[in-house]
Amino acid sequence: MSVVASGDRDRLQAVMEALPEAAVFQGLGSTVVAVNQRFVDIFGLAGIDTAPGAPLAPIVESVLAQYADPPHWTVGAAVASGATGTFRVHRSAEIPLADGRTILRTVEPLRLRGQLLGSLWTARDITEHKRAERDLERDNRALTELARRRNQFMASASHELRTPLSSIISFCELLTDPSAGNLGADQRMFLDAIHRNAERIRGVISDLLAATTTRSAQLELEYGEVRVGRMLEHAVRDHMPAAAEAGVFLTLDCAPGPPLRGDEHRLQQVVGNLLENAVKFTPRGGDVAVSAAPREEHWEIEVADTGIGVPEGFEEEIFQGFVRAPNALDDRYPGTGLGLAVSRDTVQLHGGTIGVASAAAGEGASGHGAVFRLRLPLPASDAARDPS
Repeated sequence: MSVVASGDRDRLQAVMEALPEAAVFQGLGSTVVAVNQRFVDIFGLAGIDTAPGAPLAPIVESVLAQYADPPHWTVGAAVASGATGTFRVHRSAEIPLADGRTILRTVEPLRLRGQLLGSLWTARDITEHKRAERDLERDNRALTELARRRNQFMASASHELRTPLSSIISFCELLTDPSAGNLGADQRMFLDAIHRNAERIRGVISDLLAATTTRSAQLELEYGEVRVGRMLEHAVRDHMPAAAEAGVFLTLDCAPGPPLRGDEHRLQQVVGNLLENAVKFTPRGGDVAVSAAPREEHWEIEVADTGIGVPEGFEEEIFQGFVRAPNALDDRYPGTGLGLAVSRDTVQLHGGTIGVASAAAGEGASGHGAVFRLRLPLPASDAARDPS
């Protein structure tokens, strides 16, 4: 007995044709209740009877013949299992066809007030989707391998360059020692240029090594107690000579508070990178101010300067590797653009954030500059404690 009265078949067929997928309504008697045109087209069933009441077996046989790897069960078993309301096939499966297409096939039982009426078979051609998915996987593997080779090359080249560079710097220092003999004015000028540029190259190599190490999957942080005041004091003292030589006034103001848990050496490197940039981009007579205080569940550390600032629209880009803001491309400001990228990676490994904003009018001597803000989470036990 048909599950659909003859007067409702046109409505059912209209619904089937409106479905976005190829579909077959299979009745309990292993017969066709309805088939939409998409199903006929996707499996090339133009020569097979798909009218309501037609046997389902020829349709199933034609579809199975197109599988790249036909199932071991027979058409008769499949049709019989459909008649009893159970199915040997999975409810949803991706099926490769012999012609190279991939079909996503689903089977859903159709019930009305608890009574099984049959099942709805749907099929969708996902060939392009699967091809795009495979291409993406291939490209990701290629990019991962390129990144691995790039890091390997950077690490190897950096280590190879360090040894001769250390010798150059050492000999420069030996030659400037009075015990090595007196140098003429021109000789001292040439030697100072060699030493200065060698130090500049060493800085570039250090940045490359830091970038390679920080972005390596094998990076392990040496966690311990980090007393923020002490860490900042060490970073500021390390940069006092450079600030004095550049004519920049460097200050530190750190409020008391609980310790952090993290890698003190790497966090000090982050603050050092920010200080190095602040001093480099601040003109003679300017100020660089380091301040820190615990706020709720974080330590907040700021490095503010009265330098050239960060142009609008580049607040995020400067944290990408090898990217420098347009106003920092002048020969007066040498660098690789890696320091901030390494700093962000390190901060994120600690669960923190780092960002930059322009100094507000009235801050600093000239009302210009940048404020780099670093937020590092406190351990849960300390975050709940009043820092005062």
